[in-house]
Amino acid sequence: MKKVEPLIRTEGLNKSFSTQGGSLHVLKDIDLDVYSGEMVAIMGPSGAGKSTLLHILGALDRPSSGRVLYAGREIFRLDDDGLASFRNRRIGFVFQFHHLLPEFTAIENTMMPALINGLDWQEATDRAYRLLREVGLSERLTHRPGELSGGEQQRVAVARALMLQPDVVLADEPTGNLDTKTAQELFELMLALNRDRKITFIVVTHNEALASRCMRVIRMIDGRIIQG
Repeated sequence: MKKVEPLIRTEGLNKSFSTQGGSLHVLKDIDLDVYSGEMVAIMGPSGAGKSTLLHILGALDRPSSGRVLYAGREIFRLDDDGLASFRNRRIGFVFQFHHLLPEFTAIENTMMPALINGLDWQEATDRAYRLLREVGLSERLTHRPGELSGGEQQRVAVARALMLQPDVVLADEPTGNLDTKTAQELFELMLALNRDRKITFIVVTHNEALASRCMRVIRMIDGRIIQG
């Protein structure tokens, strides 16, 4: 039987930052495989390196050493323009703070990645409408972020992350600013997208109850993976 290649593989990943007090070693020899269609949670105390790892997986930051491969392709061999193009086409992001543009409606915010990448306006509109309907916001298309609840804003952020049909969605504490009920509803949405559309999710969270519903939990302490 042919061995399945991971969607994402890291090999010997390290990240250090220079500070006034010296070098800060945030990630230490991270070896990690994530397979297409997985729903993975990353957990650990503050300062464990979770967000730094997610930023490198999302090509938002370069590692100090080591490799990140997507479907066998080493992405950090790309120059900055190539990396930006790869990131925009292949990776979706959902952050703790939704980063919606306040002057634009829900459908306009959702369309934004497609318009930046040159997609036809009508096709972008149609795709954004389908995604907002899928995340339960078909009645809120023309509402601006200030007219939406926190949970609704994050649903728009999820729809926006899916706009270019990415290989993986990286979510950094996506429920961190939500109450318990709303957080559970948002997580149910991501679980359904993973199950029904086979979208790969990597989610950084402090919520044990939500993480336990993922296929796999990766635990980090002091820049290292200790489980998963």
